[in-house]
Amino acid sequence: MADQPSTQPLATHDLAALVDEWVDWAGAAELLGVAVSRVRTMIRDHELAAAVPSPGAGQRVPAAFIQDGLVVKGLPGLLTLMHDNGYDDREIIAWLFLDDDLPGRPIDALRENRGTEVKRRAQAMAF
Repeated sequence: MADQPSTQPLATHDLAALVDEWVDWAGAAELLGVAVSRVRTMIRDHELAAAVPSPGAGQRVPAAFIQDGLVVKGLPGLLTLMHDNGYDDREIIAWLFLDDDLPGRPIDALRENRGTEVKRRAQAMAF
């Protein structure tokens, strides 16, 4: 079981251990049916998040952020909310893939269309 955010800073989590499947920008573009330049724009505009999961790997997007050819519903708003509260992509990805008391991981709740509680918890993290 992964350490909870309260016991270990989000930025120090091993993303390669938390996220089981990653796609590079070209893979994300293919899954979304867009150009790689659009993926780059989506990351810049906080519609998607990317991080380097392990040294030398290059930036990747968690495959779980894409579902049925679209960005998971609620993810862009959550990314914007968390960025506005000072979190970077690496910290956001760690938080989304850590076990929480939702039950389960926030990313799973988003994928199951249970985003309201995820957003509420993200808002609470700002205080």
